[in-house]
Amino acid sequence: MKKVVGIIPARYASSRLPGKVLKELAGKPMIQWVTERAMKAKSVSQIIVATDDQRIQKCVQSFGGECVMTPAELSSGTDRIAYVAKDLDCDIVVNIQGDEPLLEPEEIDLAASILFNAPEAVMGTLIKKIKDFDDLINPNTVKVIVNTHGNAIYFSRIPLPFFRDIPDKKKWLENHTYYQHVGIYAYQKSFLLQFTGWPMSSLERAEKLEQLRALEMGYPILTAETEYEPLGVDTEEDLERVRQIIQLKLEEKSIPK
Repeated sequence: MKKVVGIIPARYASSRLPGKVLKELAGKPMIQWVTERAMKAKSVSQIIVATDDQRIQKCVQSFGGECVMTPAELSSGTDRIAYVAKDLDCDIVVNIQGDEPLLEPEEIDLAASILFNAPEAVMGTLIKKIKDFDDLINPNTVKVIVNTHGNAIYFSRIPLPFFRDIPDKKKWLENHTYYQHVGIYAYQKSFLLQFTGWPMSSLERAEKLEQLRALEMGYPILTAETEYEPLGVDTEEDLERVRQIIQLKLEEKSIPK
């Protein structure tokens, strides 16, 4: 049985909401919600927070979580994950977003299962159908095209494909199944270490989407479809929205405190 480790990259210096992973949600910091939700995944043997900030480290240690400090000069969350993973005894590494406190543990299991079920695959991620036009045209909602084998062909911030003969974009969803990328990744550990050794690719630089580096280097990214609706926190408005949802779920006793 392959050993799976989940790693949560967490930084303090978010451009739009500094210190967001330490923001309080119903009595607990966001990073605690994420960590405790991730620990409920059945496939993972260990959950580690990777950070370069001592405030985050102290917070994680205060609730009994495991945290590893990473060098400040590492430029991305994936680099932080690889830095931690290189010293771990594991086969698969799942990259868990630190700003999704309502993450469903089953999504971690689904991402890991991609590599369990297709051992030849080196990288997997999740996708969901786009049903709302605003999501289709929102550049912050990353779109992904997949082939008949479920491998990603391309990721973009613009709607792809472009319907040349349908000028009314609102009708595009009626004529094609568009997919949104759900930003949780599973890597074969050996591939993760290889991936982070490559320089930024031209497509990655243009779209600001790191996963394009793998595609440009000729490595497929296998996908699995989910119904999960990611609720990331990037702004104060997002924070308040998630805070209200968590409070409601606590009152309904649909999530443990």
